[in-house]
Amino acid sequence: MSDRDDYLFGIHAVTAALESGTALVEVRIAKDFHGKRLGRLENEAKRRGVRVRHVPREDLDRRAEGGRHQGVVARVEPVALWGERDLHAHLDTLAEEPLLLLLDGVTDPRNLGACLRTADAAGAHAVVVPRDRCAPVNATARKVASGAAETVPVAAVPNLARAMDALKERGVFLLGTSDQAAEPWHRADGTGAVAWVLGAEGEGMRDLTAKKCDSLYAIPMAGHVTSLNVSVATGVVLFETVRQRRVASSQP
Repeated sequence: MSDRDDYLFGIHAVTAALESGTALVEVRIAKDFHGKRLGRLENEAKRRGVRVRHVPREDLDRRAEGGRHQGVVARVEPVALWGERDLHAHLDTLAEEPLLLLLDGVTDPRNLGACLRTADAAGAHAVVVPRDRCAPVNATARKVASGAAETVPVAAVPNLARAMDALKERGVFLLGTSDQAAEPWHRADGTGAVAWVLGAEGEGMRDLTAKKCDSLYAIPMAGHVTSLNVSVATGVVLFETVRQRRVASSQP
């Protein structure tokens, strides 16, 4: 895999990339794989002018690097990450209060992909990550994201603490999660401009990141496990914010 290309694999992931308008260089389909879903995918790729090649299964096995490709691999252009300037230009265009997700120390591409998928489902306007302490938005992350890596902007910033300060200056309230916090997550006011800040499962966010948050909230555990996967925690806090906003918008 070169630094200019990336490989996306699996029927759902490649179909989602086609439907979202992702720039695909080519689609490779295993000669010995057949089925209606693959047939529809091939027809859609050709309809969109994407080159389709039928290759030996071993070719896909190698490019998917052991992943379950279901007989299809697509060569795609890398995801274009935003810079901090792009993020703020985007926020300037919003007609509604921004809802952001900040991730600190999420180094597993599968977790990152799951967070992107959750952020897309909740309607988050962007995901912000530190440039040097985050998983790459690679083929694994994009497969787990199921198309969300192409629809949710990802801003990679050189210094997360400074980026948090810049968001505060424009009126974004930073809500962090911590198992040491006294208040539960649903007590956070998500009706204004907010960014939820989450760290990796187990380690959590860095001390400086936590100190930059305006408030910290806990997600209490009622069972035997002591913490949630970061993508699950992301869903809990983002959809509570969505619920609050819908309730607020329905009131006279």
